[in-house]
Amino acid sequence: MDRNGTSKNFKMEYLGYFASIIIGLSLGLIGGGGSILTVPILVYLFKIDPETATSYSLFIVGITALFGCISHYKMGNLKIKSALYFAIPSVFSILIIREVIFPKIAATIFSIASYQVSKNFLIMIVFSVLMIAAAIAMIRKTKTVPNPPKTNYTQLGLIGFLIGIVTGFLGAGGGFLIIPALLFFANLPMKQAVGTSLLIIFINSSIGFGGDLYIGTSIDYSFLLMISSMAFIGMIIGIKLSKKIDGTKLKPIFGWFVLVMGIYIIIKEFFFN
Repeated sequence: MDRNGTSKNFKMEYLGYFASIIIGLSLGLIGGGGSILTVPILVYLFKIDPETATSYSLFIVGITALFGCISHYKMGNLKIKSALYFAIPSVFSILIIREVIFPKIAATIFSIASYQVSKNFLIMIVFSVLMIAAAIAMIRKTKTVPNPPKTNYTQLGLIGFLIGIVTGFLGAGGGFLIIPALLFFANLPMKQAVGTSLLIIFINSSIGFGGDLYIGTSIDYSFLLMISSMAFIGMIIGIKLSKKIDGTKLKPIFGWFVLVMGIYIIIKEFFFN
């Protein structure tokens, strides 16, 4: 039985390394989506508890986004002013969530009869609901505005603060939320929204991970570097493909994939845990 269990875990880990390539692939192609996959991959394939997985996710997504950000800068797809107006309020909300609120949430939040709602359960359920919402947004067709208005930096900063809350709680870079914000509030073309989102993701994730180090979170760096290496491979492939493929055409396909994963997490957490 131990041997079978070991073999199963071994196969799951290999699947996890392969899935890690998809993290980078998604970030390179559409500037988001990869971050929302990282926590489920860490939890279900590598058997890491959800709270630790949120910290690991910030590192993996952040360092991968940095590489993509540099590549998009060389291609002229980076709008630094919009990125900073978005990222600076995000940093404040991330630090508030991860260093003040998150550590104070009890391991068991409440109980109903004999059923306990844990912190880890809450993380995964909120994550799955957000995945489903993001998937629907990606699947829907968005209309392009022929003469977009000027960037509303006040609204952009407010949206940045709100998305920082999501980043802090779930350990996700938030690219699946950042892209629409940059499209609608910064009025950037899709390619520039992708490049700019990667800079924001890098800033948000780095600050969040740095805060976790400050409060003494235990980190397995050899594991993180291995996963990040796989994500780098995916990022390289994604950036090369992004030069030839329209990212807007890939978003609905990826949206269906994220939708299926979100539904799977809900079913697993409610019925198979």
